[in-house]
Formats: sequence, C-alpha cells, structure tokens
Amino acid sequence: MSSPAPASPRPVRVLLVEDDDLMRRSFTVALERYGYELRAAPDGLTGLELFRDEPFDLLILDVMLPGLDGIGLCRRVRETSLVPVLMMSARGDGLDVVAGLEAGADDYVVKPVDTYVLVARIRSLLRRATYAPPPAPSSEAPEGDVLVFGDLAVDTAGMEVSVGGQPVALTPTELKLLLEFAAHPGVVLERHTLLRNVWEYGWDGDSRVVDLCVQRLRRKVGRDRIETVRGFGYKLRR
Repeated sequence: MSSPAPASPRPVRVLLVEDDDLMRRSFTVALERYGYELRAAPDGLTGLELFRDEPFDLLILDVMLPGLDGIGLCRRVRETSLVPVLMMSARGDGLDVVAGLEAGADDYVVKPVDTYVLVARIRSLLRRATYAPPPAPSSEAPEGDVLVFGDLAVDTAGMEVSVGGQPVALTPTELKLLLEFAAHPGVVLERHTLLRNVWEYGWDGDSRVVDLCVQRLRRKVGRDRIETVRGFGYKLRR
C-alpha cells in the first residue's frame, strides 16, 4: 500500500488594507501570483473587522485610510497580536515612518512600490516570524539555552523572553533584534549591521527603523539594558 501524499503547506494569508481601488486590486493580483492568499479591505474599520474574524500571517496597512487610519489600526492590532505588520506610505516622510514604527509596525515601504520590493519585504518579515537563532556559545548560556543578562532572560530554544521572571511579549522583529544583541553581549553593533542582519537590508536601509525598534524594545526589557553608543550604534549590557 502506498503511503499518503504529504499535505501541501497552506498558503500564507495576508490582509491588505488599502483605500485606493486600483492599487488594492493591483497588489492583490500581484501577490496572489506569488502564491499568497489575500484578503483586502478598503478602510481601517473593515480591516479591523477582518483581522478580528480571521487568522492572518501578515498585515499590509496603508497609512492614509478613511475612518480609522493605518496608524490607529496598527495600534489596535498590537493590543492583541504580534503578527508582522508592514506599513505603506505615499509620502515617505519622517512623520509617517516614525508614527508607523512607534505604533508597532515592523517595517515600511514607500508608494509607489515595485512588486518585487514588496515581496522581498514580505519574505523578510515572514522569515523573522519563523527565525531560529544559531546555538549560543556555552560560556554565554549557563542555563542551557537561556541567556541571562541581569534580570533579563532570553530562551533561545523556546524563543521566550522574561524580565524579573515575568514573560515579555515581543514582535518577531523585536525578538530577532534582541537575539542579535544577545549573541554579541557588550559588543557595539552598528545600525547598518543591524539593518543587514535583522531587516535584511543593504546599505541603503533607513536607520530610523533600527532606532525606533530599539526604543520599543527598551520599553519592554528595560531602558538601561540596551545602551546607545553615540556615533556608532547600540550594545546590550551584560
């Protein structure tokens, strides 16, 4: 008797919230060609309803939306979920970038955006969501797979973080950023290094992504745990 065929992996489910009809249809068709399963909404409130009713692997939110804008929608999502969020901005200026990242977004793109760039960012976000770090040196792991830095504990096998014994919920990007710091305690990591290793950017990445994610991470693991080294980057205090 032949063995049953392995089940096909389910497609990645993406929620796209975009108010421009032409752009929404264009993105939907383009991403479906890459094998993604798309659900699309024309405004923030409809997007929030879909998010609450159905499971998604990734959200793509336009900043400028009628009713509930993308920033507000991202904040509402972050109240209950750590799902990866990619923001889209038509302006690309500092206000949109800062507001989106402070609201909890993992990354952003500026419209108009080529499909291959959008797909590359999606793939990068999904890799962070399933990231498995390399084994840590035994000298830095006195409790097996748990790295301890003061009251901060990072379980690299279970992908869990706690401060003072209390669990801390991190987004995939925040977790990968912390793991990058934990793999190099006491070492200054330059912004372009973090952009390359965490966001998978080249040299042209926006360092504000790093700065704002570090700010969010500090609020969760302790403001003094990650030190700023002016003119260079950041380091995790041992």
